Amino acid sequence: MSLLLLLLAAGAVHAYKPIIMVHGMWFGSTEFVKLSQFISEVHPGTHVIAIDIQKDMASLTSMWKQVKAFRKVISKIMQSYPDGVHLLCYSQGGLICRGVLSTMPDHNVHTFIALSSPLAGQYGEPSDLTQAFSDSANSRMHPMCHNKLGKYMSVCSYWIEPNQQKAIFSNSMKNTAHSFCYNNLGQRFSICNYWKDPHHRAKYLRNNKFLPLLNEWKNNFLRIHKLVLIGGPDDAVICPWESSYFGFCDSNENIIEMKDQKSALHSFHFQSKNSLLLLSSWKFYKDDTFGLKTLDERGDVLVCLQSGVKHIDWHSNFTVFMTCMEKCLI
Repeated sequence: MSLLLLLLAAGAVHAYKPIIMVHGMWFGSTEFVKLSQFISEVHPGTHVIAIDIQKDMASLTSMWKQVKAFRKVISKIMQSYPDGVHLLCYSQGGLICRGVLSTMPDHNVHTFIALSSPLAGQYGEPSDLTQAFSDSANSRMHPMCHNKLGKYMSVCSYWIEPNQQKAIFSNSMKNTAHSFCYNNLGQRFSICNYWKDPHHRAKYLRNNKFLPLLNEWKNNFLRIHKLVLIGGPDDAVICPWESSYFGFCDSNENIIEMKDQKSALHSFHFQSKNSLLLLSSWKFYKDDTFGLKTLDERGDVLVCLQSGVKHIDWHSNFTVFMTCMEKCLI
């Protein structure tokens, strides 16, 4: 009997599905060092692939550009694992993964874990600006972009100087970002692709070239078996933090929960020939535009909220891993 148990345990070591990780803004795959260690300790033998592209300033380029780059890499990885993979995506990476899943009709993702991601959009300034921009990115990009070669480097066209970064996320910027983001120039920047101003909804839906479109691919997204949404009130970067589980604010900046999105629309009307299309794009849960309601009703949406966790700590917090992720990564 003891020999049988030993053999079963040995076989279980190789039973875990591979995990593909997609990083957020700035840092690249180094964000996942601690989390990879947790997985190796608790689920030994798991293949963990942290994709190391579109990092640092390249993470500010348009979301569709990044989706295309990640999709190419993820597709090749999936071919090596025909029995399925898990997709674990952090911060902005959660939206990149939504884009990948939405546009891949043949993906084999079993569980999609969105770790503190602005899934329903971003509106507001991070209360902890030190988390919004990497000190390492600041120290590296300034000397690189301020020399003779800098003007020839495309990445430098996206660079925001440290002394300007606070202004970018100030209250005044919160109120005026729609003017910059909702046009062709603004849509070249990743954050503008998911900036969702509740006071300018029609403008957002007409001009945002990324986030509203994600609500149109239902069949592809529904290929996943499980959706895990992780976030918390002390995040200090995702605004509103409820966006991490598809909650968002109405025009009065009151939070509307994922399942109650319909109530945010009673007093809202579009002056547009495409008003019905635009309206359905806003109430994505009620109309089940990309399958969220279907996943929820079949019991395949897990919302895991954790207080006391800052944005930069989600992927290095063992309690978060054990509470919200461990059982989903088998």
